[in-house]
Amino acid sequence: MTEEFARSDATGTGAPGQQAAPSGGGAAGGAAGAASGAAPGGAAHKTAWSGRFEALPSAEVERFGASLPVDKRLWREDIDGSIAHARMLGHAGIITPEESDRLIAELEAIRARIEAGTFKPDYLAEDIHMLIEAELTARLGDLGGRLHTGRSRNDQVATDLRLHLKRRLTDEHLPLLLDLREVLIEAARTHQKVIIPGYTHLQRAQPILLAHYLGAYVQMFARDFTRFLAARTAADVSPLGSAALAGTSYAIDRAMTAEELGFSAVTINALDAVSDRDFVLDALYACSVCQMHLSRICEELVLWSSTEFGFVTLDDSYATGSSIMPQKKNPDFAELVRGKSGRVYGDLMALLTVMKGLPLSYDKDMQEDKEPIFDALDTVADSLRILVGMLGTAHFHTSRMRSAATRGFAAATDLADFLVQRAGVPFRQAHEIMGNIVLYAVKQNRLSLEQLSLDELRAFHPAFTQEALELLNPRTNIAHKTSAGATAPVAVAAQLQASAAQLEADRALL
Repeated sequence: MTEEFARSDATGTGAPGQQAAPSGGGAAGGAAGAASGAAPGGAAHKTAWSGRFEALPSAEVERFGASLPVDKRLWREDIDGSIAHARMLGHAGIITPEESDRLIAELEAIRARIEAGTFKPDYLAEDIHMLIEAELTARLGDLGGRLHTGRSRNDQVATDLRLHLKRRLTDEHLPLLLDLREVLIEAARTHQKVIIPGYTHLQRAQPILLAHYLGAYVQMFARDFTRFLAARTAADVSPLGSAALAGTSYAIDRAMTAEELGFSAVTINALDAVSDRDFVLDALYACSVCQMHLSRICEELVLWSSTEFGFVTLDDSYATGSSIMPQKKNPDFAELVRGKSGRVYGDLMALLTVMKGLPLSYDKDMQEDKEPIFDALDTVADSLRILVGMLGTAHFHTSRMRSAATRGFAAATDLADFLVQRAGVPFRQAHEIMGNIVLYAVKQNRLSLEQLSLDELRAFHPAFTQEALELLNPRTNIAHKTSAGATAPVAVAAQLQASAAQLEADRALL
């Protein structure tokens, strides 16, 4: 949306002494022939439903009910949906082909003015749907009001939101997830031989390859891609023509509008079509899980960039300094991505709470669906962009990683496995033996098992040999873990190949 249209839309909240056009099905305020009503304060204007009322809500109430400041983002989808509906009305003979052409031409003209930044309406409306329809009727008179034949704002809103979700997911989130996976795969390939300590409970556990570590996040974001793809599929059903809740008596062609708008199907039940927001919840859930994964990898970057870890240095363009401590380089943007997970979770919970007690069909509560999904989509898209750049420019300190992998007795499990495989020692007994060895090393102020001699190991069990000492080398240790999905170079190479093939298959879906 242009900046100019955004500024003009801001009046939709209602400035003091002004009135916005209240909601309801039908033509826009003042332009479609609805009966007039006297607004409190003396300002007379017509609304989509004022024929039933002798008085209209106060400016304060109308400001509270207005959604234009939020749903103005749907202007593209609203125009697209209206054009498809106008074309269908002409094709079905509900209006003449000439009338259909005039409506479409004026809608295209409104689109052009919005894109050019010259759309500056001098009236107020409650929402984007009424704003565009009011502009249409202001220019075409009663013909503008005929556009609403066979539809309600209930199905119009649902159609716009479904179109918006499909567009945003297709144009932003799905491609960004592909980009992030590509960056991670490339980083893993570049650092395929780099050894780092793997962790459980944030304690050093076993040595692994950095490529193995990065590959884990590739899989997380691959699952996110699948979730967003499923959310897009859930949105890919047209409710247009369901009208308020019961369908319509006009001989409309719902399949025609669905095809023109790029929907793969039409909704089956009109009552469900206007009251369903499951597709929004699906997208919010996908956003929440994705933001959680983004938060986890940002937590790694925050820890790894600390002096205590020293595993990575973030590019200056993704860090900030301190206003008082000149030596500081703070991973602020990784921290912000981590922190924003809370707001995305809140967006999901907000809409779940809105929907949990609503009777069929449409209720005004459902106006609260847009702020959460817009916020979540914006937050996740911004976070993905940050991570693509941050990881693409990060510098990994491989020698520091390798040094850390030798400390913390990380080879203890492998020595226990050695006793099982070479001496037939039951694993639980081997586990206890290694626990005693680690305790001995700690008491001897040894920092790693590599600092123990073969004689010291044999004092705990005679089956230890020179081969056991070789397992204390992290590279040898890692090379033994060759099971599918494991951290040996051959296993990691297979994982990267599979992840790359998975990436290309997903890219083909777009």
